[in-house]
Amino acid sequence: MKLAVSSGPHILTRETTQTLMLDVIIALIPTVAAGIYIFGSRAALVLAISVFSSVLFEFIWRKALKKSLTIKDLSAVVTGLLIGLNLPSSVPLWMPVLASALAIILAKQLFGGLGHNFMNPALFARAVLLASWPLHMTSYNLPQRVFFGSSAPTGVDTLASATPLINSSGLSMQDLLLGNIPGSIGEVCKIAIIIGFLYLLFTKTITWEVPVSFIGTVALLGWLLGEDPVRYLLTGGVLFGAVFMATDYVTNPVQRIGQFIFGVLCGVIVVVIRKYGGYPEGVTYAILFMNCITPLIDRYSKKKIYGEVKKNVQ
Repeated sequence: MKLAVSSGPHILTRETTQTLMLDVIIALIPTVAAGIYIFGSRAALVLAISVFSSVLFEFIWRKALKKSLTIKDLSAVVTGLLIGLNLPSSVPLWMPVLASALAIILAKQLFGGLGHNFMNPALFARAVLLASWPLHMTSYNLPQRVFFGSSAPTGVDTLASATPLINSSGLSMQDLLLGNIPGSIGEVCKIAIIIGFLYLLFTKTITWEVPVSFIGTVALLGWLLGEDPVRYLLTGGVLFGAVFMATDYVTNPVQRIGQFIFGVLCGVIVVVIRKYGGYPEGVTYAILFMNCITPLIDRYSKKKIYGEVKKNVQ
């Protein structure tokens, strides 16, 4: 009888990339549904184009280079959904196509595909669009429909400004929670984001360290700066970014202490940009910056191997 001997780790799990991505898609369903309800068919079209373009670009790239096809792992679908949810429903329809190309080809496939990208692909694409076409990226349609008879303004008019981050004093807490406000498709309905967050925690798709430390830091620093911490969290894209963008497996630290540090520093950068920067919101740039220093965090937060002996330095 022969025994097969192999190196560790000897851990078996039923989780695959496809099942993990499917859990993320399920967690995004409430946010997608709320965004389409609030902003109407235009939001559905932007989301559909984003997902289709992402899958198509990944298929074409892998096929052209004669590599194994990876569209069945659903990661391109997740990227497409995140791109669409990060866009206003009013953007020209060529923008989600361009964003998908940037995310899939430049930020993902050129580095070797899923698992090798050092930045969140969807956020990289959003940052490029925001820097190149700021007017399109900061012009938001008013909600076409609102939840529970809110008195918030509705219609098809476009509001050319940041999300209700600068002036949210006239908005009720109900409107901020339910998404009866202008903004990007996925960031407005905070209840939907929280439902997705709870699902991801329940299925153990993510852990709490990054989102909780991220959100807690923003709330604490906002309070220290004299802001209402709850209102400070419910405006802008902090919740969506903390739950669905900063928790990306590939681009955040491996160790839990590193993830906690990652989340705290993301929160600090967001508040600094909000308070002192030229942009009213800084979630995109905060997460991308922290993506870049994740290897450094991993280096100094890794656990010491039991029995490891330090090398003598002559």
